[in-house]
Amino acid sequence: MDLSPALILVTWVSGIAAGGAVVAWWRVVGPGYLWLVGAVVAVIGGLSGAAGAGRIAWAGVAMAVVGALGARSRNVAAPAFALGAAFFAASVWESEAAAIALLLTGMLFLGGITTEMLLGHWFLVDPTLPRWSLIALDAGAAVGLASEVAVVVVSGSLTTSGQDAVYSAVYAALAAFCAVLMLGVWGSLREPRYSGVMAATGLSYLAVLLAFGVVTVGRSLVAGGI
Repeated sequence: MDLSPALILVTWVSGIAAGGAVVAWWRVVGPGYLWLVGAVVAVIGGLSGAAGAGRIAWAGVAMAVVGALGARSRNVAAPAFALGAAFFAASVWESEAAAIALLLTGMLFLGGITTEMLLGHWFLVDPTLPRWSLIALDAGAAVGLASEVAVVVVSGSLTTSGQDAVYSAVYAALAAFCAVLMLGVWGSLREPRYSGVMAATGLSYLAVLLAFGVVTVGRSLVAGGI
């Protein structure tokens, strides 16, 4: 597995693009949110391209722009964002089974929690948005986290002896704390008052930060980089 900044950025941006496609298809929010998603994907996608993700990553950036411009129609926005996610993923695609699995789980994990955080912010614009959409995104991210950990465990990369035991312990702690935060997001969204959404959005900020640690350390362990 070729661990690089481009890989982490592509994993993140492809997940956000896929999340934008899902939200666009749900049609639970106006075009303003999809303009935001398109801008975020274009910026992070551009950074991944500059970091060495390859020319195909720029095709993903182009599709993000198309999705943003067509935000008023889910029949345009959803396929455009989905195709952008596919382009980004293809830019770092490897033949190793572990690399493929971690790319897909990382997309679900990082993309789900980041999309939930962005959509949570949109409640400041429209507090009438359905909470089930946030809960579904949080649940998807939790499934992604569980799948991430399963791939790392099955790969035999975790150890309880030697120097790598420290990094394995760090990985386990990051994953556990991230899971707690995701449970906190779910619990906050069960609170009927608006403050529940505000709390969930704040917790998702922290979950995104920890998610980067889980993704990076996990891939380093699998790649034998630490």
